[in-house]
Amino acid sequence: MVRRNEIRTGEVAIEPPAASNAGLVFIGRIHTPWTDRLMCPRQGRADGPICRIEIFEPWRPALDGVGQYERVEVLYWLHLSRRDLVRQSPANDGSVRGTFSLRSPVRPNPIGSSIATLVQVEADGLLVRGLDCLDGTPLLDLKPDRTLFTPIAPRQPGDDEVG
Repeated sequence: MVRRNEIRTGEVAIEPPAASNAGLVFIGRIHTPWTDRLMCPRQGRADGPICRIEIFEPWRPALDGVGQYERVEVLYWLHLSRRDLVRQSPANDGSVRGTFSLRSPVRPNPIGSSIATLVQVEADGLLVRGLDCLDGTPLLDLKPDRTLFTPIAPRQPGDDEVG
């Protein structure tokens, strides 16, 4: 596991451009058992511990109907992650790959996503299993797991063409 500000052999850091406001709003906070990145699982597990997703006002009415799904996609802001590595050595074994080929939390825009199993819907949030983020992580969005849906549009000419 990479410790804060550690650069492993072969990794490349850049000076990122100044942040600009994308207009993101944190809609809640995620509560997990992990307070240290070294203890946090690298990928969420469907049989992992129950975690709580707290939804802030005025977003709580948006939970209406979410209970009909068995899984939700949870999008969150990895607020403690560095944002400057373009090449990383995830296993610290000497191999190095580009950031976009990894699920590392170190990203230019540290957005995390997990498919979580829905355990219970509450008035102000959800209980789920399958998260892999630290306690207090800001919540960006919730969506039903897209694999639960059938594509709406029929196949179109050109669907298989590479543009």
